[in-house]
Amino acid sequence: MPAQPLELRKISMSPSLIRGLVALLVTGPAVAAPRTTRDVDICTSPRIRRAWHTLRDEEKKAYIDAELCLMSTPATLGLRGSRTKFDELQSAHVLKMEIAHFTGQFLPFHRLFVWAHEQALRNVCGFTGTQPYWAEELDVGAFSKSMLLDPVLGFGGDGTGPERCIRDGPFVNYTNPLGPGFEISDHCINRQINDTLTMTAAPAVVEGCVNMPTFLTFWSCIENKGPHSAGHSGVGAQMSNPISSPGDPLFYLHHAWLDRIWRKWQLKDPEVRDKEMGGNNRANLSSRVPPPGVTPVNLTRPADIPEPLIVGDAGNVTTLNHLLYLYGLVENRTIGEVMDPSKVLCYGYD
Repeated sequence: MPAQPLELRKISMSPSLIRGLVALLVTGPAVAAPRTTRDVDICTSPRIRRAWHTLRDEEKKAYIDAELCLMSTPATLGLRGSRTKFDELQSAHVLKMEIAHFTGQFLPFHRLFVWAHEQALRNVCGFTGTQPYWAEELDVGAFSKSMLLDPVLGFGGDGTGPERCIRDGPFVNYTNPLGPGFEISDHCINRQINDTLTMTAAPAVVEGCVNMPTFLTFWSCIENKGPHSAGHSGVGAQMSNPISSPGDPLFYLHHAWLDRIWRKWQLKDPEVRDKEMGGNNRANLSSRVPPPGVTPVNLTRPADIPEPLIVGDAGNVTTLNHLLYLYGLVENRTIGEVMDPSKVLCYGYD
């Protein structure tokens, strides 16, 4: 390699220089993210994301059709295990898992990741809407009865049988090649709905997080104590696996909801909170204990996945210079560039 990662981390680098160097740093079976030659213009008319339950039937169908389009469009980036454009997103999540969870980049990484999914829907499949979110507080304690699990204008219902394969809905015949966890194996989209495990999506829990005074306390509240686990554990099976969970299309509506909660917290004091970042860059995954009722997952990275690199931070503290890279799905962005999603990413929430 022409440069050593540890030496680069000691250099004070501008966002544009960081993006230019990441192609040299990201190695392994995945294709490195492309260089960026210029920043995009700041958006003046952000697209507004809305809750699924507020969409018209034709809007729901357009979103589902675009997702099916991603599932039928061949992969082009050479990402590990992927056959379709839908799989490529899941593969990028698998490759970045160990530094994108229980770390300071958790919220900004998933903000860019969900945006990458929205961009794929738009650019690959001609979708003209925006990424919807699942207002999970409306379904707390009753995910099994949610309109999102409708077999026609939703994502299909619960799983059944020994493999918990979904039994109806638009994605019932999709064969997913990634997961569970780090495995590469063909399987159905599976679910195991557990209404009891959805209680941390309750309005009081969400509001408690929004009232946290600092980024560190807010992030901990979202990821470790409440709303994050509700959507994953409540849907169960593939969604409850922190590595391969984007194999269920519900993933993107769940994380858009979490992103909306973060934006709500930021907008209480945007002058401060659009610049507030912190936390560790690497997590001690061996110490992670799943919520009660959730089967433990092996979080040990296999030998064919290279250790994901930290780019832009000199130590183990996440800063606004930290680079978010997605192996070519979208342009690399620093955390600072995605803090206000109405600018570079050009979206907001209802």
